Amino acid sequence: MMRWRGPWPWRARLLTTPGTQGQAHSRPPMPQVLCVKLYGHLKYYQSNFYSTVVPPDEITVNYRHGLPLITLTLPSRKERCQFVVKPLLSTVGSFLQDLQNEDKGIKTAAIVTPDGSEVAASTLMETLLMNDFKLVINEITYEVQCSKEEKPSSEHATEMENMKSLVHRLFTTLHSGEFQKQRERHLLEKINHLKGQLQPLEQMKAKIEARSEAKSSGLLWAGLALLSIQGGALAWLTWWVYSWDIMEPVTYFITFANSMVFFAYFIVTRQVSHLRKE
Repeated sequence: MMRWRGPWPWRARLLTTPGTQGQAHSRPPMPQVLCVKLYGHLKYYQSNFYSTVVPPDEITVNYRHGLPLITLTLPSRKERCQFVVKPLLSTVGSFLQDLQNEDKGIKTAAIVTPDGSEVAASTLMETLLMNDFKLVINEITYEVQCSKEEKPSSEHATEMENMKSLVHRLFTTLHSGEFQKQRERHLLEKINHLKGQLQPLEQMKAKIEARSEAKSSGLLWAGLALLSIQGGALAWLTWWVYSWDIMEPVTYFITFANSMVFFAYFIVTRQVSHLRKE
């Protein structure tokens, strides 16, 4: 009996042909049959799995559900971390900021082209992933090769944007009433808050208006009194003290002086001399 090793536990033995036992070797031996018997439960079979080992420091770019997935090793924790990138929204600056937020040990991070030119922070990730690039983390350069076979086409990206726009319009249509109520409630709360802030100012405004109105009214009555006194003095000088021939040029210059005073008031205040209520 002989035993062979392999994925299946089995044994092999040679079976003799009937009529060969106990006979002399007077004739050539008869052909023999090799019988193989398997041991073990066939349901629980053994299988071998094969996989490709990725180097620990390699940066890979794969696509899952149409979105780029960048996998790299964090320098501080030595752990593999995956970053999902939105090509149409994410930029190089936001991606580098996400790296620094994830690993506080990253002091400097930059992305350069294969010829050594630094990529601007405002560059879209969609443009960056069209070609290979280099990622420099803490002055260590990593080569990044972008898979061009799995990149979604521009038509697929356009379809995704149209679908997002359609979902947004449907959501707005279905929840328009609730949104309006919520917006109205928010505006009413804001109006009440602003009224509370304006109430002291309104009170101060009312006090200032009352004081200014009283002051302007007093000035008007004082002006009327001065004009009355002036008219009485001129009449007394004209008919009781001097004659009209003497007082005529005096009244002329007094009238001209009053006109100059009102004109000066207009130049200073840019307002007419009387109050006007709207």
